Amino acid sequence: MELLKKWLGHPEDIYNLLRFKMGGYRAVMPRVDPDSLECGLRTCYRYLNQTSRSFAAVIQALDGELRHAVCIFYLVLRALDTIEDDMTISLDVKVPMLHEFHSYLYQPEWKYMESKEKDRQVLEDFPTISMEFRNLSKVYQDVISDICHKMGVGMAEFLEKKVDSQHEWDKLEDAIVGQDTELANSMGLFLQKTNIIRDYLEDQMEGREFWPREVWSRYAKKLSDLAKPENIDMAVQCLNELITNALHHVPDVLTYLSRLKNQTVFNFCAIPQVMAIATLAACYNNKQVFRGVVKIRKGQAVTLMMDATNIQAVKAIMYQYVEEIFQKIPSTDPSSNKTRQIIASIRAMSLPSGPMASRHHYSPIYLSCAMLLAALSWQYLSTISKATEDYVQAGEN
Repeated sequence: MELLKKWLGHPEDIYNLLRFKMGGYRAVMPRVDPDSLECGLRTCYRYLNQTSRSFAAVIQALDGELRHAVCIFYLVLRALDTIEDDMTISLDVKVPMLHEFHSYLYQPEWKYMESKEKDRQVLEDFPTISMEFRNLSKVYQDVISDICHKMGVGMAEFLEKKVDSQHEWDKLEDAIVGQDTELANSMGLFLQKTNIIRDYLEDQMEGREFWPREVWSRYAKKLSDLAKPENIDMAVQCLNELITNALHHVPDVLTYLSRLKNQTVFNFCAIPQVMAIATLAACYNNKQVFRGVVKIRKGQAVTLMMDATNIQAVKAIMYQYVEEIFQKIPSTDPSSNKTRQIIASIRAMSLPSGPMASRHHYSPIYLSCAMLLAALSWQYLSTISKATEDYVQAGEN
């Protein structure tokens, strides 16, 4: 019955899950024929599907040579990030590894077998990944190696000190996303801040702290105190301030996306951004961030993947979710004025126009049919939901 209530509460999700399953994924996630790939590349795409959800989908939608390069790029950075995240590796071992990680790309036999992280397969079978890296064109190798070096050094720096100010928070994200240009940097910052905000509780449980002291110290003596039930009101205010900070990157995101001309590259860049704004809308003023995991709905996710294929659609999506945040702003929230101000700026850039203005306003007959379908076949739909847990696997079935 809980599943039935879930579907009835969002009947458009049923329609979009069915649309996605019955072919809608092909626009953003064309099938990759594993039999057409060499053994090493086939293994790399398997690791990609195992270690990512949304990124696996958009990477495999890129054009051929670029697709392989970005797949390897992702796995290299996933391996680097796995070392950083693994709290069982002592600092005297981890820091040198991060500094030298870019050099491992050219060491055919290098691997690391002692990680306890869930994505440790990318370290244990790093020889396969590094081999495919060395098979890439030199221009790709140079970019990947350079960014890997910069990120490793930046990660090592923040392992040995806490994130105090919001400026250092941005600097940490710069190190993690490895971007140089201002607009591209905002793209990475928006994604990484969203992940850090959403993953507060998981990071606390693993002994990691990425929220800036300059912000959380106004609400608690220790960052871990925000998870205590008696501090929930102050915790939510801290959460709202950090989300407001992250929203300041949206104007740059829209400007960057508006300059992209290649369709597959646009999809690759746009889909994670709309997933991020939807996640922030779900997290805003939400106590559940400090109690468990906040995720967007599966039907919501596939809708975003299918819709975010042009700049007007992305603007409409951004408008929709900042409006959702606006409706939840508490009048007593210390950051309320700043939140309203940045939302006003985003509105000015993303006012829906033309046919996109009616996004998600489905015909009543569609909604009625969807509700009837939910009532009659909710067990079947739960199977579809499970099948779309990993969007890539759904596309390849």
